[in-house]
Amino acid sequence: MSHPDRTRARIAVAIEETPKRTFATAIDWPGWSRSGKTVPGALEAIAASAERYGVVANAAGEAFSTDDIEVEVFESSTGGGGTEFGVPSLVTEADRRPTTAAEADRLARLVEAAWARLDDVVAGAPEELRKGPRGGGRNTSKIVEHTLAADHAYAREMGLKVPAPVPGDAASIRYARNAILEVLGRPSDGTPIADRRWTARYAAHRIAWHGLDHAWEIEDRSTPEPVA
Repeated sequence: MSHPDRTRARIAVAIEETPKRTFATAIDWPGWSRSGKTVPGALEAIAASAERYGVVANAAGEAFSTDDIEVEVFESSTGGGGTEFGVPSLVTEADRRPTTAAEADRLARLVEAAWARLDDVVAGAPEELRKGPRGGGRNTSKIVEHTLAADHAYAREMGLKVPAPVPGDAASIRYARNAILEVLGRPSDGTPIADRRWTARYAAHRIAWHGLDHAWEIEDRSTPEPVA
């Protein structure tokens, strides 16, 4: 229950909307982005995942409380094919804000914490995960392969030429991640990285979101199907 004498924590989000799917992304919390069929559905989904995201934020050294949060729309945009496919793919106006040295360090810490959460979930998960309603869905090792391949693609999008990380090879994974974190940890004027498309803030959002989305998927699919 909300208390009248307590200030509610406002979480500013950016909306990208299509007729089939909408994403709500917390503009100051990399990785905290959830989707729904409608704007209200996306807002409900991001609010419902606050406790899960709080684990990541706290691990990154950020104070984060799920008590009395209020999700507030900061900006709205029309999404595209990527949005409908299931990816928060728009570089928003909020993503174009510059980052100071302290802000850049915070972005890097939150992305690193998202990766750490994925690693922890994978370490405790079974190989065989519960299938979807139509029998679909990757098993744990395939999700790991997919996330590492995606991180390699993200590194290239950031202008980095690093070897592809290899599942099970901790050194190659750490090398690729460190290269990404080094870029994210630099102050930025808000222009795209390496004269491409992604800004530092968007890169942090996209990379952390992808890791957490699959971490939470593994968590959800590690439990047996509820008995009707």
